[in-house]
Amino acid sequence: MAVTTTQNRSAFADVSTTALQDTLALVGRVLLAWLFVPAGWGKIAGFSGVAGYIASKGIPFPELCAALAIAAELGLGLLLLVGWQTRWAALGLAIFVAVITPIFHAYWAVPEAQQMMQQQAFNKNLAVVGGLLALTAFGAGRISLDGKRGKA
Repeated sequence: MAVTTTQNRSAFADVSTTALQDTLALVGRVLLAWLFVPAGWGKIAGFSGVAGYIASKGIPFPELCAALAIAAELGLGLLLLVGWQTRWAALGLAIFVAVITPIFHAYWAVPEAQQMMQQQAFNKNLAVVGGLLALTAFGAGRISLDGKRGKA
């Protein structure tokens, strides 16, 4: 039996949280955490190199900024993964990514040979910010620590 456009719209117009929505929210959180948690962990292992890279961009207090990046990526990424304080964690990561993106992926200010790669990274980060803002708006779903407390 074919589903009509009207039936499709009504299925998605229901604002109640379904098992599918909860599962998709979980998968979305895991995939976003997959980006941030290993990046934060890697910054711990290569702290001096990260601080040096930050300094090369003219950012003051590079060691402090590296520590803040670790806290954001690893700390907030783990909160996303388990779904605790998800809306705040997602908002914090969205702000973090929005701030660092024009600094570290300034495709307009690099040699032509690097522009395409940096523009792709810039655009990818904007898309990640969009996903994080959606998670901020709609929450973690019921398959989360937030969902166990009724704050999904």
